Amino acid sequence: MGMHSPIAQFEIHDLSAPLFELAGHPIAFTNFALAAVMALVLASLFVVMPMRRRAVIPGRWQVLTEIAYNAIADVLDEAAGKKGKPFLPFIFAIFLFILLCNLLGLIPGIYTVTSQIVANLLLAASVIVVVLATGFAKHGLHFLHIFIPSGVPAPLVPFLGLIECISFFIRPFSLALRLFGNMLAGHILLKVFAGMTAAIATSGWVATAGIFPVIMNVAIVGFEVFVALVQAYIFTVLSSVYLRDALEMH
Repeated sequence: MGMHSPIAQFEIHDLSAPLFELAGHPIAFTNFALAAVMALVLASLFVVMPMRRRAVIPGRWQVLTEIAYNAIADVLDEAAGKKGKPFLPFIFAIFLFILLCNLLGLIPGIYTVTSQIVANLLLAASVIVVVLATGFAKHGLHFLHIFIPSGVPAPLVPFLGLIECISFFIRPFSLALRLFGNMLAGHILLKVFAGMTAAIATSGWVATAGIFPVIMNVAIVGFEVFVALVQAYIFTVLSSVYLRDALEMH
């Protein structure tokens, strides 16, 4: 693909020589890995730095961190109930990582981690693993009843059990695809309009019309910032709802 292709921004490139081999495949430090590390570092700084100088009258960053943390605490409390409180650090970490990956991807030259469905699937799978581990740890084999609704006639148990199993294990794919689709579509749209702006701005006598695509680009960027926040929020809400299944068996 050409360098101006809207799909080229999703290509993963090596930034270093192979560091080691895994199953015969060379593993190098890529633009994807760089963006993921940046998101992890920023997330850590966002949480740790404001808390180092806690004061009776908090500073701006401490207030922002506390607002974000309390907002996710409210989401978890509403979606998973009081029993979900021990999982707040896990849910907040997922929210913050996804949000920062989404926002960093809007900066030219930085890869959008959440545009890779495999990365999203790993995040979603971690939620399902926690749900399963919590369910079995709390309820034992009784947790399997979540796949068989109560009061179901015996002849329908195999059929409904299969449907419930498929419905449960398709959750990580729906979480991953939703995030992947929104990030992919939004960044392609940004790239297309950016290309239109550049073409119009260099088109001679119609260059004055370039202000309209510029305005449209600003509007789309603003909308993408909103989408970045909303998608991280939706992922967090659904993860909390799935946790409720493990905690309360419904």
